Amino acid sequence: TKILAVSVGGVDDQNRWIGDIETFGGSSVGYPIIADHDLTISKAFDMLPAEAYLPEKPTPADTQTVRSVFIIGPDKKLKLSMTYPMTIGRNFAEVLRALDALQASTRLNLAMPVNWEVGQDVIVPVAVSTDDAKAKYGAVEEIFPYLRRVKFPA
Repeated sequence: TKILAVSVGGVDDQNRWIGDIETFGGSSVGYPIIADHDLTISKAFDMLPAEAYLPEKPTPADTQTVRSVFIIGPDKKLKLSMTYPMTIGRNFAEVLRALDALQASTRLNLAMPVNWEVGQDVIVPVAVSTDDAKAKYGAVEEIFPYLRRVKFPA
């Protein structure tokens, strides 16, 4: 998994921002940051409306955009997106939990229930028969005909 950031500020703004993150967050920024001063990327990914623009001399209020998290799979398709407004901090534990769930569900052909974390029981997708699930994963707990749970395969 690789991280990439997009900032609508210029390179000088980004360098100051990296320093602020390292000072406040206590860790280094070891990932690339794309300068999107013309908003091309922000608009292409629907983070900003098509009519959005930055004035010639933007203020901090002008560069306050939504902060979006995208998880894009190896097939280059969007797998998940979460958008946080400026007034809400991002939950990196949730981003990592979602990434773990996406990777596990893809690898195992299983579904992850709400608040799932690695090692917890998982859901058999409705497209998989109970007999096939038993053959592949062992014991199947049938809660409803459409909701069946198995132990997380190690």
